[in-house]
Amino acid sequence: MKPLVYKKAKRVRQKPVVRLKLHVTKGDTVRVISGDDKGKEGKVLRVFPKTGRVTVDGVNIVKRHRRATQTTEAGIVEFPAPIHHSKVMLLDPKSGEPTRVRRRKDADGTVERIAVKSGQSIPRSR
Repeated sequence: MKPLVYKKAKRVRQKPVVRLKLHVTKGDTVRVISGDDKGKEGKVLRVFPKTGRVTVDGVNIVKRHRRATQTTEAGIVEFPAPIHHSKVMLLDPKSGEPTRVRRRKDADGTVERIAVKSGQSIPRSR
C-alpha cells in the first residue's frame, strides 16, 4: 500500500488588472442605446476603466435601504448604478444624434476625438 502524501496546494496569484480604453469620459453627454433605459440621455458622472462601466445621471436608478448612522438618517436612497460602456453612445456636437467615435493624433501628440457622423471634433469636458 502506498503511503499518503499530501501535496501542497499551489498559491493562486491574482491576475493583473486590465484597464479598458473607453470611448467616453466623465462629463460627456451620452444616450443609452439598449436595455431598460433605452433612449434616455444624461451626463457621465463616473467612469470605471477596470470593469468597463460608466455611471450616467438619471439612468439605471436603483433603491437601497440605508441603516442609520451617527451622521445620516435611515431610509430608502435612490442613486444611479453603473451600466456597461457598450450600452451608451456619445452625442454628436453638431446634430445631437448618437455617433461612433474615431481618434486622431495631432501634430503635437495629443489625441483628439472625432464624431464619425459629422467629422467634428468632440471637446473633452474638464
